[in-house]
Amino acid sequence: MEHVVLLIERYGLVVVFLNVLLNQAGLPIPTYPTLLIAAALSTSDERLAQIFAAGVAGALIADSAWYYACRRHGRRLLGLLCRISLSPDSCVRQTESLSARIGPSSLVVAKLVPGLGTVSIALAGSAAVSPAGFFLFDGIGAALYVGIAVMLGSLFHHAIADVLNTLATLGEVGVIIIAAALALYLAGKWWQRQSFIRRLRMDRISVDELAQMIDGGKTPLILDVRSDLTRYEQGIIPGAVFAHPSEAVTALAGFPRDIDVIVYCSCPNEESAATAAKHLKDAGFRKIRPLLGGIEAWAAAGRPILTMANDDLQENLAGAPTAAA
Repeated sequence: MEHVVLLIERYGLVVVFLNVLLNQAGLPIPTYPTLLIAAALSTSDERLAQIFAAGVAGALIADSAWYYACRRHGRRLLGLLCRISLSPDSCVRQTESLSARIGPSSLVVAKLVPGLGTVSIALAGSAAVSPAGFFLFDGIGAALYVGIAVMLGSLFHHAIADVLNTLATLGEVGVIIIAAALALYLAGKWWQRQSFIRRLRMDRISVDELAQMIDGGKTPLILDVRSDLTRYEQGIIPGAVFAHPSEAVTALAGFPRDIDVIVYCSCPNEESAATAAKHLKDAGFRKIRPLLGGIEAWAAAGRPILTMANDDLQENLAGAPTAAA
């Protein structure tokens, strides 16, 4: 354990920089323990400022990479992000809702909410937030995220030092305790992800199957559970009813329980669609299937999409539930 403490004391700035960089890049590596310990071991205000700067620099470099990558490739990179992250893909829907309410300023608080930080950067890039606005708000968010940890580490340095001294006296046992804590953290994230995946293991419908139903005259009720902002950006499947995943039952209150319901979203693993489907099943709807691949798969297959350039989209957005019914 003494070697770990010495490593942080000697190479603290590098450790902090790499830890924050990798975390903001999307890897499930906790940053606050490192920031707290590094700040607690600091012996001067100058050292605290250096730790703060190293953490902010790591965050901004990782954020900039995601931002520019998503400006170029759009929402397609969200799938990659959610595959390398252990956070459930509900973070996509939550971040979209936050961005729709407060705009680019959501970057200021996103890092403080578990699961939203990196996704908010990706969405800012895909939504073409200006570089000036991005760096302003993301810089403030990074400063808050790192600054709070550095401040807490400095304020409670005695308590943290006592914990480190206790672990140091335990020698190898202390290292094992830290390793076990990290393993439990990762295991918890993995279990959360597996629980999410199990929830998705329901009968899903492919784009081809849905197209055959529509072309054959057996048009099902199609439920769009994306945010309003995403609908404007990506367009919609014609005739879709709109609802938040948790409000799907209310949106379909007037429909018979044996109707075919197809739910779609734009989340990489149809998380929002699966959530809405679960609410509908609990309410007694029996024929519910999320659309495999969501709106992206529908568009990639060349199926019709109502976009902002199409006047029909305005009518659909204004009164989709009535028109669909």
